[in-house]
Amino acid sequence: MRRISVLTIQRISAEDRAKIEAVDPAILLIDAGGWYDGEIRDTWPAFTSARYLAPNAMGSGTREERDRLLAEAEVILGGWPFPLDLRARAAKLKWFHQRPAGASNLLLGDLWNSGVIVTTSRGLGNTLAMAEYAVAGILHFAKGLHRAAVDRHAAAFDYRAYRPLLLEGKTACVVGVGGIGRDVGRLCSALGMRVLGTRRRPHAGEPLPPGFSGLGGAGDLDRFLPESDFVVICCQWTLETTRLFDERRFAAMKPGSTLVNIARGEIVDEEALADALGRDHLRGAALDVYAGEFEHTPMPRLWSDPRVLITPHVSAASDQDRHGAIDLFCDNLRAYLDGRPLRNVVDWERGY
Repeated sequence: MRRISVLTIQRISAEDRAKIEAVDPAILLIDAGGWYDGEIRDTWPAFTSARYLAPNAMGSGTREERDRLLAEAEVILGGWPFPLDLRARAAKLKWFHQRPAGASNLLLGDLWNSGVIVTTSRGLGNTLAMAEYAVAGILHFAKGLHRAAVDRHAAAFDYRAYRPLLLEGKTACVVGVGGIGRDVGRLCSALGMRVLGTRRRPHAGEPLPPGFSGLGGAGDLDRFLPESDFVVICCQWTLETTRLFDERRFAAMKPGSTLVNIARGEIVDEEALADALGRDHLRGAALDVYAGEFEHTPMPRLWSDPRVLITPHVSAASDQDRHGAIDLFCDNLRAYLDGRPLRNVVDWERGY
């Protein structure tokens, strides 16, 4: 029986290890979670290490031992951040699975556009938690809650500045109706909102996702923006979506509308966003992400604006872990052993 060397370079639980090993007796699972932390600390920005690595974590084993593990691995299960030179050091690597959903996470390493099969957990993360965050951002500005901090600082209430909105009957536009976007739309609809959405390429004749009143392609975004009270960005970051929301798109948004971004900061031209806020065209912006978030703090123009709520990429966090990465990995591992196609394979040309 041919053994399949599966190397995990991200910490996983004993339960997850058992799931992986139970797929097939041919699997030789090597758990090296945390072994590469020192290398990551030396090669990634200090801001990234402080955010994602355990304090003072410097890895395990010698460089030679870590190289040997990579050199023998046929399959690698990784996360974020990861060794940037995986492809160069893993000569036998056939397939890499990234636990996060965003393929753009891999842009910095040598796996991008390589001959290695790469899969992600797209659509199977903590999508409900992220959708709840989006709704929280909508409510934060709809009810004028951002004014509370301003009034506390001034030690006086400006009653007329709150301008609360009733969500029922308002329109939400979901940009990127994938796993996260579907949950956003469902929750917005439950609050009585009309929900529109866009996808890169909607399938002809497909039924509308639950809660949606309309679904269009990428070219329909400009048609939806002028009638949307709230715009929620859920799409992948690719060349096509880089600065998708620029000066022209902010001008097209409905006056007094609110932007929520739970995707990637690079999808938004932040100077254009700050300008739109500066001329009072937007009511506010809830940003769980911002450009360069793995290297530095947010742009001061945005972070200092009370109409902008910025959090450090925490929308997927909750008291319940509903992430489906390991289940997907196990399903794909079975398919890999059987010679069947894998799910969520990254299309390098498309970018996810």
